[in-house]
Amino acid sequence: MDSAKSGDNKQNRVFEKLQEGIKLYRLKDWDKALQEFLSKDTDSLNSDERMELSYYLGLCYTKLGQYEDALVFLEQVVTTGEDIMRVYQCRMTLAYIYVITKRIKMAEFELKRLQSSGLESSLLYNTLAYAALLQKKNKIAIELYEKTLEIDSNNATAMNNMGFILADTGADVMRALRLCRKAVDSKPQSAVYIDSLGWAYYKSGEILEARTWLRRALEMSPDEKAIQRHLQIVTGEKL
Repeated sequence: MDSAKSGDNKQNRVFEKLQEGIKLYRLKDWDKALQEFLSKDTDSLNSDERMELSYYLGLCYTKLGQYEDALVFLEQVVTTGEDIMRVYQCRMTLAYIYVITKRIKMAEFELKRLQSSGLESSLLYNTLAYAALLQKKNKIAIELYEKTLEIDSNNATAMNNMGFILADTGADVMRALRLCRKAVDSKPQSAVYIDSLGWAYYKSGEILEARTWLRRALEMSPDEKAIQRHLQIVTGEKL
């Protein structure tokens, strides 16, 4: 048997032992998938199967927002995994968790490891940019969002976030409006994007347009503090 067929058979064996959990995961039934994976007796699994199990446990915990548990299993894949693309995915997921949990330096470490390996993508630059944005490093964030858009010119997240920075800082309000409009056109049901567009109108001096869009954003997401704050600034009304 040649090595390619041997590899295929090994993957099939892994799939056979974990197939029910993988099926549930692909159906986006994260809770049931997690319980299925946790029910496995790890002593009965070989090293490849345990690595596969760690991978899916890490993803399930991430989907369920149980980030500390997710880190344990994702780190196992990153540390000992041999599949380059899977390691890449897990590093990106680690970076995402670190950003969400405000561990920005750790997020940057994971992302820069990926960048130095040559595995660049719009997701990589988008996440790096967001990490910079959270640290109020606006110039760096803009540069990274520019790189994101070079790779994916229709990336709505990059358009929205970059547009907001350009408007909020007054760096380029007209471009901010173009970017925010395009982001809203891409995802018209996003209250966050509509809020950015309203704020860009406010920064451009178009107060009536700003009020219209910000009120629409607040109707869609009435508990969002940032939207409330923006509308209050624009209207002078207490909400």
